[in-house]
Amino acid sequence: MKGLLGFFGMSLGGALGWWLGGLQSLTLAVVLSAVGSGLGLYWTRRLAEDYLE
Repeated sequence: MKGLLGFFGMSLGGALGWWLGGLQSLTLAVVLSAVGSGLGLYWTRRLAEDYLE
């Protein structure tokens, strides 16, 4: 379950970062997508540990 939530968080964070960065440039979109994916994974894994265990 934690893995599925992590995947969902990475997808959502990456998409949000891509959208925000795409408003400026392709390079910024790639960077913000990577950062958003990492943050999405971190937050969803943390939430899963706090509420699912």
